[in-house]
Amino acid sequence: MNVKSALKGQYHAGLAMLRETVELCPEDLWFSGAHPRNYWRIAYHATFYTHLYMAQSEESFRKWEKGRDECRSLAQGPEGVDAYSKADILEYIDWLNSNVDAGVDALDLDALETGFSWYQNMPKLDHQLMNLRHLQGHVGQLSELLMAKGIETTWMGCRGPRAG
Repeated sequence: MNVKSALKGQYHAGLAMLRETVELCPEDLWFSGAHPRNYWRIAYHATFYTHLYMAQSEESFRKWEKGRDECRSLAQGPEGVDAYSKADILEYIDWLNSNVDAGVDALDLDALETGFSWYQNMPKLDHQLMNLRHLQGHVGQLSELLMAKGIETTWMGCRGPRAG
C-alpha cells in the first residue's frame, strides 16, 4: 500500500468536490451567511487550510499569491473585507490541486509532529488524515447549503484512487 498515492487521490477527490460546490453556488448564496461564516469565506477557509496543512511545517508554507490572512478564519475576522469572487476561489482550488502531488511527495509522513505549533503530539500522517476530514467537513457544509436551495451536488470527486 502506497500511503502517499492514497493521500494524493483523496486530496484530488476532495478538491474536486469543493470545486463543484463553488461552481454550483448561485451569486445570492455566495454572499449569504452571517459574518464570518459567509459561503465564500467557508470556501476560502477550506481551501486555505487544506493548502496550509499540506506543508511540512509553518516555516515551509508558501502562501497563495492572492491569499489574505483576514479571510481565513471562521471564528473571527474583520467585517467589511472584500469577498473573494468565485473565479478567485476556483483559481485557488485549481492551483492547489495542481500542487497536490508534489506537496504530498515532499511530506515526511514518519515525522512525529505536525510541524504546526498549535497541534501538539500528533504525528504527521495523522495530521494529513485530519486535514482531509477538515476539507470534507466543509465540503459537506457547503453541499448542505446548496441542497437547501434545491441544488444537488454529484460528489464527482468520488472516483476512487488515482494511479501514481
